[in-house]
Amino acid sequence: MVDTAIENEHRSLDGGGGPPPVEHQDGLAARYTQVRSLTDALAEPLSAEDQTVQSMPDTSPTKWHRAHTTWFFETFVLRPNLAGYRPLDERYNFLFNSYYVAAGPRYPRVSRGLITRPGVEEVGDYRAHVDRAMAQLLDGPVADDVAELVTLGLNHEQQHQELLVMDIKHVLSHNPLDPVYRWAGTGGSAASAAAAGDLGWTSHPGGLVEVGHADDAGFAYDNESPRHTAYLHPFAVADVAVTNGDWLAFMADGGYRRPELWLSDGWATAQAADWEAPLYWRDEDRGAWSAYTLAGRLDIDPAQPVCHVSYYEADAFARWADARLPTEFEWETVAAAQPASALAQARVLDLDVLHPLPAPAGSGPRQLFGDVWEWTSSAYLPYPGFRAAEGAIGEYNGKFMVNQHVLRGGCCATPAGHVRGSYRNFFPPSSRWPFAGVRLARDL
Repeated sequence: MVDTAIENEHRSLDGGGGPPPVEHQDGLAARYTQVRSLTDALAEPLSAEDQTVQSMPDTSPTKWHRAHTTWFFETFVLRPNLAGYRPLDERYNFLFNSYYVAAGPRYPRVSRGLITRPGVEEVGDYRAHVDRAMAQLLDGPVADDVAELVTLGLNHEQQHQELLVMDIKHVLSHNPLDPVYRWAGTGGSAASAAAAGDLGWTSHPGGLVEVGHADDAGFAYDNESPRHTAYLHPFAVADVAVTNGDWLAFMADGGYRRPELWLSDGWATAQAADWEAPLYWRDEDRGAWSAYTLAGRLDIDPAQPVCHVSYYEADAFARWADARLPTEFEWETVAAAQPASALAQARVLDLDVLHPLPAPAGSGPRQLFGDVWEWTSSAYLPYPGFRAAEGAIGEYNGKFMVNQHVLRGGCCATPAGHVRGSYRNFFPPSSRWPFAGVRLARDL
């Protein structure tokens, strides 16, 4: 990332455009158990050594993700709302705070991998301690404002579940043995992908559109609001995401060696890092490429969406394809026109897949939700009328609205129920370890 001191679980945690909906008390307790159990399931295949490593400043150890999400409930829900609550260890407030200045001092983010103690079992004890207290809290009457905080914490933990998957993939990829995190079905059609110029396109006439989260549409983060009017010029978007086959053609045409395709900062970054292919790809023998996946190293499937490319690479590819990246409002407008089944069928976090799959058969826009996050050309900026919340929660989002680009749609590591058309993910333009891909757009 541009500033490696910035925590990359940097989405906002305040409800957008009004208070988030409060689930029925019984439903909230059940959802708490479900979300927390998924975090444990994601960590289960990993050894204590796996969970302690920090492979670069932008990643965090699995053990830290497990502890930090627990710290969130302890700090913002239990301490102020459960009479008699006693923390398991007061020192954890320093170790597992991420960047909440109002919540007190914190251990440096770039050094989290140096913390060998508490160990994995002790972090498990910490989670169990907080879970017991949360069960006690949720067993009695729960005020609406407390239920909102719990809902917030659950969405926060879902974000960290995706980060846990991203980060452990980066950790394991450094091992020359290409270790398997979990055997998963990462296959699909081996048929050659269509060239970028042969993609189907969906046109939109442009004009005034409403974008952003609707107040009555359920939970959202504050960076998705306020809902407002935007003007779009006539445009078209590709019906599917760019594939590995498309990317191989870009590479074969010298895409990584042609500075005229690249933004100046992108070219400098690519040259300094010696990029020649997406992250995790390796040239096995004169153009026969493989990629490290969470199921180990596999041959490149040309029909699968290209994944783990930066904004700089996405922008260069779009220029090579005589296209551009969509704006986030173009993307959202096309997504809003899709049937509800598009969201319901999103290929998101599935422990039996853990990899983007080829586009389903059909016509019109597909893969908008799930598989890979899609870079947009939009800088991550506040919407008109945006105001950060007061207090520590307000630190979560507004102060990161600089030097980042917006991605839309979710990916194969995003937990189910955590994608929607207005969701704004964001990373610096050089980031490659997110499950990020490309969808093209053109002016009409």
